[in-house]
Amino acid sequence: MQRLRLKADGRIVEIRDGREFPLAPLMPVANASSAPDPLIAGPATAATEPEVRSLRRRAGLTQVEFAARLGVPVETIRNWEQGKRMPRGPARALLAVIARAPETVFAALDGYPAG
Repeated sequence: MQRLRLKADGRIVEIRDGREFPLAPLMPVANASSAPDPLIAGPATAATEPEVRSLRRRAGLTQVEFAARLGVPVETIRNWEQGKRMPRGPARALLAVIARAPETVFAALDGYPAG
């Protein structure tokens, strides 16, 4: 059985023999641009906030709708998009998954209690 751990910085690592092995950060994405996505590829950068906006827009959602779907305050989405704060930990991992499979994530989250 494969053991995975979500690190505080949003990376996912596999645990084998008591050691951590990072999973390949970039995997082929259907209909994705060839440019690496900072939300997937590595640490938070100044380029991250437009990527949150891009993810939200690709999903066709307003900030209020996106926040509601993710179960976070709309202020959190605004702060990420304006670069006042960067997504960290589980939020960063969730955004990386949304970048790869938004329909799957939103289908899974629909009906799931927020908060």
